[in-house]
Amino acid sequence: MNETPVAGTTANPRHILDPKTLEMLVCPLTKTRLALSADGRELISVVARLAFPIRDGVPMLSLDESRPVDPDNPAERARLGIR
Repeated sequence: MNETPVAGTTANPRHILDPKTLEMLVCPLTKTRLALSADGRELISVVARLAFPIRDGVPMLSLDESRPVDPDNPAERARLGIR
C-alpha cells in the first residue's frame, strides 16, 4: 500500500495520511478537492484559498483551524507545492 508520509511524523506509522483517504476529503467550505502541500503538513483548498493543518496524521478540516493562503502569489504556490 502506498502511503504519503506527513512531515515530522515518520517515526510513528499511525501518523501517515493514506492516499485513499486524501482522495475522499473535500474542503468543508466549497466541497472541492484538497491538495497535499509540498511539505505534507497541510491540505490546501485553492478555491477557498485556505490551508488546513494535518496533526498527527489527522486533517483538521475546521474553518477555525484553517489559515488563509494566496495561490496567486508565485512564492506561496512554490512553498505549498501548488501547480
